[in-house]
This record gives sequence, structure tokens and C-alpha cells, in this order.
Amino acid sequence: MKRRSFLENSAYTISMTALAPLLPQGSFNQRRDLPTMNEINLLGSYGNWATNLVDEDSPALFSFRQDAYNDLRTWKSLARKIASDRLAAPDLLGLPKVTVERQYEYDNLVIEELSWSLPYGPPTNALFMKPKNVEGPLPGILALHDHGANKYFGLRKITKSANDQHPLMETHQNQYYEGKAWANEIAKRGYAVLIADAFLFASRRILLSDVPSVIRKGLTDEDPEDPENIQAYNDWAAEHEHIVAKSLFSAGTTWPGAYLVEDQMALTVLASRNDVDEDNLGCGGLSGGGLRTVMLGGMDDRIKCAICVGYMTTWRDMVLYKSYTHTWMGFVPHLPRELDFPELFGLRVPLPIMVLNNEADGLFTLGEMKRADRILQEVFDKADAGDQYRCSFHPGDHKFDLAMQNEAFDWFDRWLRT
Repeated sequence: MKRRSFLENSAYTISMTALAPLLPQGSFNQRRDLPTMNEINLLGSYGNWATNLVDEDSPALFSFRQDAYNDLRTWKSLARKIASDRLAAPDLLGLPKVTVERQYEYDNLVIEELSWSLPYGPPTNALFMKPKNVEGPLPGILALHDHGANKYFGLRKITKSANDQHPLMETHQNQYYEGKAWANEIAKRGYAVLIADAFLFASRRILLSDVPSVIRKGLTDEDPEDPENIQAYNDWAAEHEHIVAKSLFSAGTTWPGAYLVEDQMALTVLASRNDVDEDNLGCGGLSGGGLRTVMLGGMDDRIKCAICVGYMTTWRDMVLYKSYTHTWMGFVPHLPRELDFPELFGLRVPLPIMVLNNEADGLFTLGEMKRADRILQEVFDKADAGDQYRCSFHPGDHKFDLAMQNEAFDWFDRWLRT
């Protein structure tokens, strides 16, 4: 299908007639015939056809790399409108009441246990932490926890607030973070850090008692901290993802849209504090936290610096090779024809970003990670902001180890300590 045909037949939420003067002329009329694919891919003989739907000679329709887009402000407004329409995020209304459940000191940090309620679902639990004996507003970091096929846990994956740590979280931090609670580490570096349970994780997870017995597989919510029960819940939650995604699509929203607005609310909670410098806010995270960084950083300019770790590739990688390794939380209908995945992160140009990859990351193909790097570099170069983009490739599999943490923290220091 040619792009022109696609535009004529797509249900755009904004008038294409009104957009016509802003669209590239002629550049999206010609489709490239990819060579016949001989390699094995997820769709077999349909792979060539499917990748042809999103992979073209010229950049995607609303890519800043299109020759027709030269005014950054106009392009960004247009592209974000398209992305927002596709994400179809729910409305969270105003800032919720934030309750301080407990305050204490640990690991040379002042820690607050917080909670707030949103218009749907159970209350959100969060931790706020900052260094002891520090005066004045500090630059803020919204630390975004990973997915890790583990919905029972959320903020505990990247924090440590007591010596008595759950053994599964000790194992998790050893595997992915070289034994460190990275949110604690960046806080000790002189930042005010907020970590909240994400949509459908930990305090925000779906309880077994709240779903029909026919899909519970005999499981209950009893003795939830027992490791065997946690594993059983996580297995159930993984199999439940396709139901969640279909239900959200049927409700007219998307999983990434829900993540985005809940992370934006957490950002508002962080920015509203008197001990936080609202003009110097950053966000970052590994894996699912990296995906959330792409969405939040791309769509919200309150984030002055954003760091995506272990979640950068192209839609083509998902079409042909790696969708089976990923959660449903990362997919947005229609958007791949309009913006390639890295260009979602590029929506924040010229505001600084960092991408940290692992060369042997089994969640992505190395070639598509490198292609994503080239796309982002082109976006920032075109905006005369090449110095505000950095990408690094580290040895090893999926992780955010100490070398990567140090690189990320230095990048935050560069842009948030003004």
C-alpha cells in the first residue's frame, strides 16, 4: 500500500486537509520494493510484505528527517499531536492528594514512603529519597523501574530502603544492576529522586480476587510475599497481558498511553515539592523503564534530560525478529507508519538524551539498535543539537551495570546541574 493510499483510508483524528501544507510533498508517494527475504523471520513468507508497510526509502511521514520539515517548533507540535492521538491516554484530571505514610533515614538518605490515588485502580505507592543534611531545592530524577517479567514488584526493583531486602529483589539487582539499587545511588549523588509503582505493577497490580475465577488458574492472593506465590503470580500476569492489551484497545486507549499519563502524574508530584528544582528534572530507566523514558521524555518537555537504557530499536526489529521477546506494553497501533520507534524519543529534540545499549542484548538485534542510533543522530544533527545526543554500546547482555550507571549519572550531572 502506498502512503497516499494509506492516508486516504486511515481514520486520522485531525483533518488531513488542514495538515496538507505541512506534509512532505511527493516524498511518501513511492514505496520501495525490498528484496525477497531469504532469512528466517517471525512472519515467515509474510515478513517481506509486513516490513514493507513501515520500512521505506524516505523517513516515516512525520519524521523530522523529512526534507519538508525545517521549522522545529511546527514539526514538533504536529508530530506530538499525532503521537498523542495514537497513544490515546486516559485523563487523570488534577494533582491527587499525596500522603506521606512514613519518613525515616537509611543509606545516608532521607526517605519518604508516599501514596496517592488516581481515578482508577488501587492507590499508587512511591518512594521519595534525597541525601541527608542537604539544604535547598535539588535537581529531580524520576527513576522508572523495569518490567523484568515481574509484576509483583515495582519500585523495590531499583531501591533499597532497609537492610532486610526481599531475596528476590536482591537477586534481581545482582542480575541487572550489578548489585546496586540505582535509585539510591543517584540520590546519594545529590538528587531528589521519586520512584513510583507503574501501571499494573506492585501496588498497582491486578489482584487475582478481582478477576473472574475462570482465568485465575486456581491462584489466590494469599501469602503474597512467598517466593513461590510471587512466581505463580508473575507467570499468571505474563499470560494475562494479551487480555489486558485487548481490553485496553477495546476501551479506546493503549497500554503505553496509560504508562505515559501515570508517569506524567508522578513527575508532577516530584516537581511540586519545595525541595525539588522543577526547572532541572530528569528521568531514566532500564528495559521497561527505558520504554517509559522514551514515551515520557518524548512527550513532556518538563524533562530536561532523559536516559533510555536497554530499550532502543526500530519497529522493523519488532516486525521481523523480536516482538516475541517483548511485553504488550510497548505497542501502539498505526504509529509505526508515522514515526519510527527512536523518533518517539527524538520528539524532545533539542533537549538532551542518552541511549545506553548492550551489544549482546537478547531483546533486540544489534543491527537495528545501531540503525536506531543513526536515526536519532540524524534527528539531532538536523536540529543543530548533535552534542545533546549520546549513544553508547556496552559489552554483555540486558543490564544497567555500574559502568553504564556511571556514564548515565555523569550525563545527568552535565545537564541538570546548572
